[in-house]
Order: sequence, then structure tokens, then C-alpha cells
Amino acid sequence: MIATYKRILLTNPRLLGFGFAMVFFSSVGQTFFVGIFGPQLQLEFDLSHTAWSTIYMIGTLASAITMLWTGPLVDRFKLRNFSLVVCIFMTAACLFIPTIRGPVSLCFGIFLLRQSGQALASHTGITSMARYFDKERGSALAIASLGQSVAEASLPVLAVAAIAIYGWRWTYGATAIILGLTSIPIIFWLLKGHEKTHSRHLQELKLAANQTATNVIGWTRSQVMRDARFYLLLPGTLATSMIITAFFFHHLNIAEYKGWDASWITGNYVLYAATSMIAMLSSGSLIDRFSARQVAKYKLVPLVLAALTIATFDHYLFVLPYMVFLGLTVGYSHTSSSALWAELYGVENIGSVKSLMMALSVLASAIGPVIIGLLLDNGFTFDTACFMIAIYTVISNVLIVLALQMRPRQIHISNT
Repeated sequence: MIATYKRILLTNPRLLGFGFAMVFFSSVGQTFFVGIFGPQLQLEFDLSHTAWSTIYMIGTLASAITMLWTGPLVDRFKLRNFSLVVCIFMTAACLFIPTIRGPVSLCFGIFLLRQSGQALASHTGITSMARYFDKERGSALAIASLGQSVAEASLPVLAVAAIAIYGWRWTYGATAIILGLTSIPIIFWLLKGHEKTHSRHLQELKLAANQTATNVIGWTRSQVMRDARFYLLLPGTLATSMIITAFFFHHLNIAEYKGWDASWITGNYVLYAATSMIAMLSSGSLIDRFSARQVAKYKLVPLVLAALTIATFDHYLFVLPYMVFLGLTVGYSHTSSSALWAELYGVENIGSVKSLMMALSVLASAIGPVIIGLLLDNGFTFDTACFMIAIYTVISNVLIVLALQMRPRQIHISNT
């Protein structure tokens, strides 16, 4: 495993660095970062838990819908130009947050953060790894995904400290300045000379199209949406985004329900991040050795265990295995899911296909916290909700296994 990572890092350091950087920078629009500002925003604008969750959901839903049109643009424009625009967009989104004066502008600000960060930045980084790496796709995706793990381990602590000292407006303003001064020059430098890599990639695609008649050269998004496997894979693919986001969004509520100190559960985000790093690296090697199809069959098992841990145990020490299970889920799911779409549907239109999945994942992340909130407001306990999550996840995993045993229908791929 170490030899594989060392080899690809020496061979493609800038492209891998680009993937890592884009995923890391996307954190300004990810729930684990935005959620830290939640209590301050609720206090500032006198928002209930339901009101704050609804605002977050509306902004995220708008981002999901928009992603259907903005996501495929990564297939149409030069990667460096597109990525620089995304970095400028993220910086502008962060600059907008300190100007918020009410729920309406807050909703628009959430949309900007989610669209620029969670959606476009991470989509661009992950899609590029899936597109330009073939035999070592799993390892490349793992390295890029580490960007989020590093961000999860470091940024929440810094944000909490900054908010306590300077307040939420100054903290997001400072985030914008730091982001703009770092992301734009870094991405510009990392993608210098990338046009040669892209030209070589196009030549390899043409050669592959001439040598094979299989249906994995490049499915279009409309062809994917007519494939039965896609719909069987969907519940399991969305489970991670929906459930993990719901857990992180409600972690402080879970801590209160269980009688845990809030700093205990948030302090163990480091354990979660470390576990996800290890899982990403190991899953990347497993994908390269056995294929994403094989790894994906087991990716939801840790999520079932995480839900059952919260549902069954009240002692504060069980936060530790809970965080480990969450980290394993994110590590294995993120890497295997991204590689799976490339294995099943090819890379020629991977940006368009991935943007569909990204839009649906963003949608799932929007409704996840709301579903938990509705269950709690209607008399269900966190324990019962987590048992229901475990049942859903088991069913979703079974559907994944069934989908990956199906033979794909034959489609005509143009070799133009």
C-alpha cells in the first residue's frame, strides 16, 4: 500500500495535490464547518432549532437543484480556469456571510456556501481524480478525500476559538481573506501545464474507444438514468450524505439527550477524522486491488454499527467507537462511491454523471437533519430514530449488493 501511494505521489504530485486542495477548501461550505456557526446565528437572529434547520435545508436544496446545471461545466471548460472561478466563488460566498442581516439573506448565504464549497469545489477535485487516474483511481481518490479529513481535524477547533474571541462575522470574514489569498495562487500553480495531461487523457480515451465495444467508455447522464442498477444503488449512495450530515447537525442535541458534555463529542472529531483518513487510504488500495464494486458491498456496515451504538448505549465512552464507525463509513464510502461511478459508467462524461449524484447527495444532506428533527418533534427519541436509521441502512446495503450482481444492459457508444 505504501509503495503504491509513494509511486503515484512521485508521478503526479501536482494533480493529486490539486484534488486534495480542492476538497480541503470545500470545507467552508461543508456542514461540519458551517454547523459550528449555528448557535451564534440562532442567537443573533432569534431562530429556533426548526427555523435554523429549515433555512439550512432551503439553501442546500437550492444548491442541489443548481448543481444539475453547474456540475457538468467541469466537462466543458479547462480545468484550471473552472477551478479558479470556483475558488473566487467560494471566497465571495464567505465575504457575503458577515453582511447577513436576517433570515432571508442567511438563506441566500447558505446557498452560496453550499453551492461553491460543498458542491462545486469537492465535485471538481473528486471528479478530476476519477477522470485522470485509471489503474490507481482508488488511491488517487483516497488522497484527494484526505483533504476533508484534514479539514475536519483542524478547522472546527480553530473556528470555535475564533468565534469565541472575535465573533462569527469576523471569523467568516477572516476565512474569506485567508481562502482567497491561498486557494487562488495554489490552484493556479498546481494546474500549471495541465493541458498536456488532458490532451494525453483524450488520446487514451480515443484509443480505448477504438479497441473495445464495451459499455464503460462513457455513458451519458440520460443513459445512466435509464439503468436499473442506478436506482438500486441510489438509497445506499445517499445514505452516507443524509445520515452523517444529520448526525453532525444534531450532535449537540444528541449530547444533551445522552447527558454528555458537548465538548466531549465535538472534541472527538479528531478521532473521527483520523479514522476516516486511515479508512480512505486503505480503501483506495483495496479498490485498486479488488475494484470499487467489491469494496462498495461492505461500505455501509460501519454506519449500521454507528447508529446502533447511539441507539443502545448511554455511557459517554461509547462516543469513541461511535466516532470510529463514522470515520470508517466516510472513508470507505467517499472513495468507493466516487470510483464506482467511473467503473460502471466510464469517465468520458464523468463530470455530468457525478454532478447528478452530487446534486442528489446535497439534496439528501438537506433532508437528513429535517427528518431527524421531525421525528424528535413528534415524540420519537434519539434511540428510536437511530434504530430506524440502522434498518434503512441495512436495506440499502442489500440493494447495493443486488445492483452489483446485475449485468448492465448494452448501449451504443459513439466513437467520435
